[in-house]
Amino acid sequence: VQLQASGGGLVQAGGSLRLSCAASGRSFRNYVLGWFRQAPGKEREFVGAIKWSGGTTVFADSVKGRFTISRDNAKNTVYLQMNSLKPEDTAVYYCAIGRPALSAYHLADVYYDWGQGTQVTVSS
Repeated sequence: VQLQASGGGLVQAGGSLRLSCAASGRSFRNYVLGWFRQAPGKEREFVGAIKWSGGTTVFADSVKGRFTISRDNAKNTVYLQMNSLKPEDTAVYYCAIGRPALSAYHLADVYYDWGQGTQVTVSS
């Protein structure tokens, strides 16, 4: 599976960005696509995830109410819409794919293919 993340950039606090993760290589019907981020000097952290079939989403508390995830089945692409961005959202954002149970969506180890990451910088 190949994942291609894009859409990062520089935005002012309070602004919005939409990240994309295009997936190729197989049908993703029974897979989960997760978003993670890693800021300099910090560990990679879970942002949110979507189950491809059915569209169930889960989010980290730090982004609930500000971020949403959607998918376009025809394009095999998942989107992370980020609103009301804060300087603490600054990080490299990664998408990843796996088949975790709902209780494990937040665990990086359960995802086995990762995109290359896209930088998001939020200025104050």
